[in-house]
Amino acid sequence: MPDAPRTTISRAEDASFETGLRSFFAYRDLGVRAATGGAFGAHVIRAVPGSGAAPQWHTHEVGFQLVYVLRGWVTFTYEDIGEVTFRPGDSVLQPPLVRHVEVAHSEDLELLEITSPAEFPTRTVEAPSSP
Repeated sequence: MPDAPRTTISRAEDASFETGLRSFFAYRDLGVRAATGGAFGAHVIRAVPGSGAAPQWHTHEVGFQLVYVLRGWVTFTYEDIGEVTFRPGDSVLQPPLVRHVEVAHSEDLELLEITSPAEFPTRTVEAPSSP
């Protein structure tokens, strides 16, 4: 039988942000991936100052993806609901494989992203005919 999950703590004072999926963002892994054997992932994502968005339509092969804005703002366009700007306290549950594009974000953007699984393919796709 595999080891039971352990209580996992991620302290802000020990935080480090690394490069990741997008070059204009820095990612802080909250330890959820390791604690759940990859079943879930949780990151705090920050904008890299001086690096604006590089809009590109894409999808994520996930079962679950939640984004919650902690600071700043971010604008996405979704194939099913169009363009939306999110501000602190706003969240979005992105359905699996929804086509979307990040249009712009503030220099001070910071958000929390929770996914299942932790690792997932991201694919560049054509823009929908009418987002």
